[in-house]
Amino acid sequence: MCYGKCARCIGHSLVGLAVLCIVANILLYFPNGETKYASENHLSRFVWFFSGILGGGLLMLLPAFVFIGLEQDDCCGCCGHENCGKRCSMLSSVLAALIGIAGSGYCVIVAALGLAEGPRCMDSLGQWNYTFASTEGQYLLDTSTWSQCIEPQHIVEWNVSLFSILLALGGIEFILCLIQVINGVIGGICGYCCSRQQQYDC
Repeated sequence: MCYGKCARCIGHSLVGLAVLCIVANILLYFPNGETKYASENHLSRFVWFFSGILGGGLLMLLPAFVFIGLEQDDCCGCCGHENCGKRCSMLSSVLAALIGIAGSGYCVIVAALGLAEGPRCMDSLGQWNYTFASTEGQYLLDTSTWSQCIEPQHIVEWNVSLFSILLALGGIEFILCLIQVINGVIGGICGYCCSRQQQYDC
């Protein structure tokens, strides 16, 4: 097993997940493809926390590109041994992974809160409010109550679907970054790659 190749694989996966997070977050601003709800501030407050754009998206690209570049990075050597540079790179990737854990954790927390509170919508009385805020997330199990939101149409399905996607993507990102923390520590201590061609002593 090569720790650098594992890190690069994780990096490529994080790039794809980050792009999906950004897209899912952007879609939350346009229920039914309309822009008026965003301009009139009739969206869930958690949409404006940019959890998918920042936490699960842009912030995730930093560790992703660090992981991808590990195989080419030799850190110019360390401890007086040029060949030990890759070990330094693997250990430094742990810091990037921790940034990824923070970003993905933020994405997961905001998405979970958005699901629990429910969307901001117009009720049968014509008032805009958080209709399901008092249910503590129980509305997710009772789809018959979703019709209480009159406008935007199908806003409950829209919010539940996209926040669930962000929750899942953020969770996967969190796990991948956690794996890279372990991979980085093991790779830094045991050696960058266990193949004879790339193995070295420090």
